[in-house]
Formats: sequence, C-alpha cells, structure tokens
Amino acid sequence: MREVIRRKVVDSLARPIPVFTRRDVRLPGIQGKAVAVIGMRRTGKTTFLWQVLADRVASGTAREGLLLFDFEDERLAGMTASQLGLVLEEYYLLHPEWRDRRRATFLFDEVQVVPGWERFVRRMLDSEQVDVFLSGSSARLLSREVATSMRGRAMEALIHPFSLREFTRHLGREPTTAPSRLPKAARSTLEKDLRDYLSAGGFPEAQGATVRDRFELLKGYVDVVLLRDVIERHNVTNPSALRWMTRRLLSNAAGLFSVNRFHRDLGSQGAAVGKDTLHEYLGYLEDAFLVRTLKVASDSERRRNVNPRKVYPIDPGLIPVFDRSGRANLGHALETAVLLELDRRGAEVSYVRLPGGFEVDFLARHPDGHEELVQVCADLEAPSTRLREVRALVEASREHPRASLHLVTLDPDAAPDLPPAVRLHSAAAWLLGEDD
Repeated sequence: MREVIRRKVVDSLARPIPVFTRRDVRLPGIQGKAVAVIGMRRTGKTTFLWQVLADRVASGTAREGLLLFDFEDERLAGMTASQLGLVLEEYYLLHPEWRDRRRATFLFDEVQVVPGWERFVRRMLDSEQVDVFLSGSSARLLSREVATSMRGRAMEALIHPFSLREFTRHLGREPTTAPSRLPKAARSTLEKDLRDYLSAGGFPEAQGATVRDRFELLKGYVDVVLLRDVIERHNVTNPSALRWMTRRLLSNAAGLFSVNRFHRDLGSQGAAVGKDTLHEYLGYLEDAFLVRTLKVASDSERRRNVNPRKVYPIDPGLIPVFDRSGRANLGHALETAVLLELDRRGAEVSYVRLPGGFEVDFLARHPDGHEELVQVCADLEAPSTRLREVRALVEASREHPRASLHLVTLDPDAAPDLPPAVRLHSAAAWLLGEDD
C-alpha cells in the first residue's frame, strides 16, 4: 500500500494540468474548513478540483504544494483509515520543506470510499498547515455523515451539470455582453444554443454526442447512480420499487409527485412496499443528486408535508431520455433549467399553490433577503396562456407582497402589454444572469 501511495503522489505532482472548461462554482470563504465538492456522478467534480489547483498555481502557489489524490483506484481497494496517514507521510518525505513552513493544498477525489476518512481529515485540519478539498458522488459526503463526523469542519461546493453560460463557454462562444446588445447573427446563434442546451443538457461527457449515444450515456449514468449511490450504499431491499419510482420521477419533469398516490399505484400492481420505505427512497435519490424536489410554499409545516412535491431531474438532458410521450417538451426543460439556475444562485426555492387552481412555478428567497416569484412559460403567444400565467403571478403577489414578479419565456416579443409589476425576461438573458 505504501508503495502504491508513493507512486500516486509522485505521478500526481508531475502530472500537467489538463485543459478544461471553466466552471462558475462558488467556493465558501470561511478559513479553517475543508471544502466538500459534491454533486451527481459525471458532473465534473474531478475537473473542478483541477480548476482549483490551476487557480492556485496562477495565484503563485508552487506546483509541488498542490496534491490531487484519487482514492477510487483499484490498487487502493481495502484501504483503511489508519493507512490514510501514509498519503501525508509520503508527500512530506518528498517535500519536507513544506511541512509547518508553507501551506500545502490537498485535493482528495472520492475520499468517501475509505471508511473513517472523516477522522483523518479532522486531524489534518487540526495538526497540519493545509487546505483540504474533498470530492464525492453522494450527498452523504456533506449531509448525514459530515454533519456528525466532521462536526462543522466542512462546507460545500455543489457541482451541477453545465449551466447555459458554461454550455456556451464549452462550445467556444460564451456571450461577452447582454443578449439584447448582441448582433443579430450572434443572437440567433445564442437562441439555437439555448434550445440545444434544453434538449441535450449539461453533462460534460454528453456534449457533441449523437442523440442515440447521448441517451445511452445518460441512461448509464442513472443506472450507476441507482446501483452504487442508492442500492449498494443504503442496502435497498426492494430495488424494483426504487426503479419504478425513478422512472416515474424522471418521466414527469416539473410535475407533482405524491408518495401516498405512488404507494397506492404500487399496491394496485401487487407490489408490497411501505410508505415510509418510499419516503426513504425519495430521499436517497435526492441525496444522490438525481432529482430535485420542491415543497409548496407555506408557513405551515403540515401543509408543506401533506401537499405533493414538484419534481425535477438534475439536468434537462434527462427529460427526453425518460419522457415516454415522444414530444419535445421545451416548457418542462426550461422550467428545470430555471430551477437549477436559482439553486446555483443560492436561493431557497418552493412552489406556490393558490386557491382556484393557480400555481406559480417558483418562490425564490435569496441569501440577501430579496424574494422573487418566477413563472416559466416557453410559449406565451396564446392570449389565454398569457392571461393564466400573469394572473397566477398577480394572485401570488398578494400572499407574498415582498416578492418581485418575473416571467421567463423563450420569446418575449410574444407577450406585449403586461402589467407594470411583471418583469418579462427572455430565457437566454435570464439564464445567463443578464438583464434585458
């Protein structure tokens, strides 16, 4: 084990920094904390660790002071917490001048595969002059496990699939100005890129793939998440019910999901599984970042819990893979993209259900205290559609008077004469963080 670790340390320090598409990920600024880089598999966590390393080299840290160590290596199978110290020993044997004199950075990729890693990381933070970055594929890295084992010693950096801006950056045509000020040809290119993004999604490895290859790739991602991050990790005893639930959730993007109703559906098919178990399965899928659920906006905890949740995939590219209708559902894809962008901006998000059957897609409460009611509609050309969407926003503003009102659409020119309180956004400009 020592020889393998020594070789990995040497190889990592000698490895050139790979080319990557820069990610817009917020890093916490609290000193003395480990940074846990978390997210669904294949979203680019390892690449982001390389970005952190590259940024530190650019800011003046010598390359030998930055160690990226991958624990998901078959040669390390069976590694124990007591052997984690060998990584430190072998690094400082190579570079003793860094110990207690200069601040080294350790970037541990997939560290959660070693049982007991938390104690080792806490000891590093307490006894060494180091910055520590951790990566993992499951939210367990910073939820139940870290909350208890790290005892407040870690903060998270969440990696999503590409945003629209990162998607255009990956293509080499990131807008450098607000979409409304772009030349006509550049605006047309951006609108095409937006539709491609809503269809193909933002998983880095899926970019440029054919439709068939992309579908097979994304189905494989889901299968691996279910097997490794849910079934194996949580000892799931009814994998058939879990897979039924997953298909239901991913085939109904932006739709409502009730565990009670799903439980009845399973019972009618002769599947014996408890409601509490189904609630656990839903939590596992969220922990693995495969789906994102929203509760209804309410001050009542009971109302939040008894109302159905709205469910979204972690990436709009998953929608056509699992949607059985065969339709190109731009509306649900756009709504998913808007939710994920609100998450990136740090908002606390819920949905609004109003008397009379009206709904507003998102109530977003931002860290600085401001609130937004955000309605998403791909096509506002029909007057009845405009009336319904605007009326829902206006009705919701009576319950949430502090919130500004926003309507996001693919074609804002199709929505003239809106009430002054409702701000209209082109989807491209809103997703890029640019005002029209």
